Amino acid sequence: MVFLLFFIAALFTVLAAIKLSTYADVLSEKTSLGGMMIGTIFLAGATSLPEVTTSLTAIGLNNPDLAVGNVLGSNLFNLLIIASFDLYFRKKQIFKGASQSNLYTVYLGMFLTFVIFLALTLKLPYSVFGIGLDAILLLVIYVIGMYALSKKAKEGEEDEEEVPQISSAISLKRAIIGFSIAAIVILLAGSLLAITGDKIAVITGLGSSFVGSFLIAATTSLPEAVAVLIAIQLRNYNLAIGSVLGSNVFNILILIGADVFYRPAPIISTVSSVHSITAVATFILSVIVVYSLVRFKLPRFQTAYWIPSAVLIIVYFVSSLLIFTH
Repeated sequence: MVFLLFFIAALFTVLAAIKLSTYADVLSEKTSLGGMMIGTIFLAGATSLPEVTTSLTAIGLNNPDLAVGNVLGSNLFNLLIIASFDLYFRKKQIFKGASQSNLYTVYLGMFLTFVIFLALTLKLPYSVFGIGLDAILLLVIYVIGMYALSKKAKEGEEDEEEVPQISSAISLKRAIIGFSIAAIVILLAGSLLAITGDKIAVITGLGSSFVGSFLIAATTSLPEAVAVLIAIQLRNYNLAIGSVLGSNVFNILILIGADVFYRPAPIISTVSSVHSITAVATFILSVIVVYSLVRFKLPRFQTAYWIPSAVLIIVYFVSSLLIFTH
């Protein structure tokens, strides 16, 4: 019964994400913001709603490893998503068609991931009003980074290539309403994923860290996977890449929120050190994404188009094995 409920929640998540991604593409067309900014803010935030509900539900269940594993594991899996689709649709050369402005989102995500790795290594017990100093530092970096991203997005708006707008028949009002409804459905489905996922961790005996980092992380990343697929079909490569990279940044905000609601101690100081492997792996995969975005301007460092994504996928599974055997 638990596995059936888990599957139903995952199904509703996927169906809602299909609508979410379509409406987000309409918003990118009919507002003053481009695909990168829509992907970074609206679509990334909405597709991260399952991570919000699962992590906060995990805190309610007094399972910090599940909460942290879900966030970091989702970030790792999100990069696997973009690499997998890039490899499958390699003739489209997704990274080549994406704006260089996505680099700023990657850099912000890498910086935040590095800070998380340090926090997991040092495990500082210090807090202010029950909120860990590491969480406060992450919040400051996040706010400054998002402000800088909004500035860069406006500066680079003229550089964005025009893409065919398939969903232009949908009105802006309908897109806003549909986007909101789909986001609510994802929010509810994410709650069910957390509850059933916690029970599956107990039933299978795999442990909260592993289940959170892989089973739940992969499932809560289904909206990102669907969003990327639909965006690629719409030939909106900025939206495809921006949604994944933006979700990774937004997920850090979820981790900060989890720290706020977890009262016994700063959450990062209480979780397993195995999460450090996930953080390092995410950083390495982000470096590969950076190369994928900039290599077209570096003739001396050209490789066959498919190689970076293939390497990224290999690194993902190697890191998965390390976490499983840790």
